Amino acid sequence: MKIEFSSPLSNVENIIDSLKNKEGSLLPILHAIQKEVGYIAPQAIERIAIKLKQTPAEIHGVISFYHQFRTSPPAKYKIQICRAEACQSRGSRQLEVHAKSFLNIDYHQMTSDKKFSLDSVYCLGNCATGPNIRINDDLYGRISNEKFEQVLSNVDRELK
Repeated sequence: MKIEFSSPLSNVENIIDSLKNKEGSLLPILHAIQKEVGYIAPQAIERIAIKLKQTPAEIHGVISFYHQFRTSPPAKYKIQICRAEACQSRGSRQLEVHAKSFLNIDYHQMTSDKKFSLDSVYCLGNCATGPNIRINDDLYGRISNEKFEQVLSNVDRELK
């Protein structure tokens, strides 16, 4: 399959070619493609398989083993809730329940409007201000259920 130069996958060939000869190249290739494109498209899986002389099923097996790899475009806002001990002791479990109910999704899912996805993370390195969440690259602390809703409303308004 040919990848169009102007498509988001146009740099996939370059990424694969630049890393394919390194020992254990599959994970670095997958990370680089996801960083560049935001996800690993089926066309990219096919190209990786051909260039690494593996089957698409083998590549997909690695992708599905690591939950941080995506095979579809990401949500506009990626929400991560910290599940480390310090955040749990400060209410992150209750926040998880509220977030899932408020967004009407479970972990590793995306809202129907593709605006929010929800994932767990084990320690955001901000234990003194738990429970913590991260939305894309921004960290928020002392998140109550009410503050969660407020933060989501504000980030969506700010980035429009």
